[in-house]
Amino acid sequence: MRSRTGAIALAVACAMAMVAGVPVQPARAASPKELSPLLAAPVATSGGRLSGVPGASPGVAVFKGIPYAAPPLGNLRWKPAQPAASWLGDIAGDRYGPACVQPRQAQRVPNNPTVDLPNSPPMSEDCLYLNVWTAARSARAGQPVMVFIHGGGFVEGAGSTPSNQGDTLAAKGVVVVTFNYRLGSLGFLAHPELTAESAHKASGNYALSDALAALQWVQKNIRAFGGDPANVTIFGESEGAAMCTALVGSPQATGLFQRVIAESGTWMGLGMGPMRTLAAAEQETVQAAASLEAPTLAALRALPAQDAVTRLPVQGVIIDGWIVPEDLSRTFAQHRENKVDALAGSNRDEGSYLAAPEGAMTAQRWRESAAQRWGTLADPGMKAYPAADDAQAAAASAHVFADSLQWTVRMFAASEHVLGKHAYVYHFAHEPPYGPGAHKLGACHGCELPYVFDHLAAPRSYPDTSSPELAAAASPERDLAKVMSSYWVNFAHSGDPNGRNLPRWPPLNDAAKGPVLQIADPIAPGDSLGDDKVNLFRSLYDRQLQTLP
Repeated sequence: MRSRTGAIALAVACAMAMVAGVPVQPARAASPKELSPLLAAPVATSGGRLSGVPGASPGVAVFKGIPYAAPPLGNLRWKPAQPAASWLGDIAGDRYGPACVQPRQAQRVPNNPTVDLPNSPPMSEDCLYLNVWTAARSARAGQPVMVFIHGGGFVEGAGSTPSNQGDTLAAKGVVVVTFNYRLGSLGFLAHPELTAESAHKASGNYALSDALAALQWVQKNIRAFGGDPANVTIFGESEGAAMCTALVGSPQATGLFQRVIAESGTWMGLGMGPMRTLAAAEQETVQAAASLEAPTLAALRALPAQDAVTRLPVQGVIIDGWIVPEDLSRTFAQHRENKVDALAGSNRDEGSYLAAPEGAMTAQRWRESAAQRWGTLADPGMKAYPAADDAQAAAASAHVFADSLQWTVRMFAASEHVLGKHAYVYHFAHEPPYGPGAHKLGACHGCELPYVFDHLAAPRSYPDTSSPELAAAASPERDLAKVMSSYWVNFAHSGDPNGRNLPRWPPLNDAAKGPVLQIADPIAPGDSLGDDKVNLFRSLYDRQLQTLP
């Protein structure tokens, strides 16, 4: 899973690109009946006029590379997103804007499909662009809007990543928006001088300010593409889900969306723990800047962008006192978050890419580390995850990460249920097909995304090592992709994922008891945690709440 030679990685990337159909133009010419009427003339937005191109699905129009905020260059580095300048003439809308600065991963399998494919967009610090897919027949269609926030560990990804393209979802009757946000230390970095210069006395969450700017652009402009600004769903995976749920807890996001889908992540990230404070983040940056001999903000802003993202810390979502006014665990515990419909879930084998080597965990080691792992809750921890022998200890070690994430996403959805909103929870336990020689990671972190977007042939993003070719060729895989994408679109329409010819998905009624939809073979309601694990994670979370500043 770690790496191969550059030549092999490039060959794999090229093959994936051809399978994914990622060129700008569709594989065949669309007939006049299949062309969207929105392609007949440029679309007027608050910044200027845009032309579009035919999407990969019949009747879908795509508008690429739309500037939604000013380029964050020079003194705008590490400032909240600023309004984009208006433009004269028409933006062609036929190519994606540059991806935000991020590491290339050509030696990793899977590689980084955002920037490592032959026709990937270039990287630039000037990267705040979004894309719109729509099959609406007119600007008056009033279709639901789905805004996707990509994952990637806060360090990679873009709205242009092939697996994120919105053609298939748009063909089901929604307007899809993807966008780039600043990554790495350019997206999340606090510093005392940044805090001092801020009108809000806050620094750190620049990527979240980008997300707010993109959602504000949607409010102003999405009607022109046939979307309804009063019916917006944000959805994201991994760190994208962390951003989604942080926005649910942010007073700055009030009214910008009505629904949220969180896949494998919450404001705490992929685990359970307190959020980073502004003071701690500032101190970390000061120490890192000193090691770079860049002790002032001016010196940091003079660093080349690649140096900034590779040599400064990646801090993630910060309690900045403005976008994130407090540790959001307290916000949700006291039910002061934005009231939105919620759909959330996680995957059976979330931690498989982090698994210890075979034989590394023994029953003795598992028992001896219980106090370090759970503190005063070691006894209920061992009750939930017993280790009578080495095999049971290895299984416990492999499952505890995924189980903890499963509990936290369920707890998030339950918080919205308490507020009287729709809440649905899933557990993705379907194992996608793997090719010969692949490092098989089961129902891994991110494995649900090709099914959500119904893009089984798209190149996979790390850590998903499953086979696009085998998935796209298998009828059961295609059927599952149709079901999952339909659930997501139905939820965007009404807050209820259920629909005709879909397995019944019951709403969540209780954080402890569910019910939870098992997306497996077959799809059916059930539960995979049990009382001992639920009680353990509830106790761990309650203890965390008691220690928050």
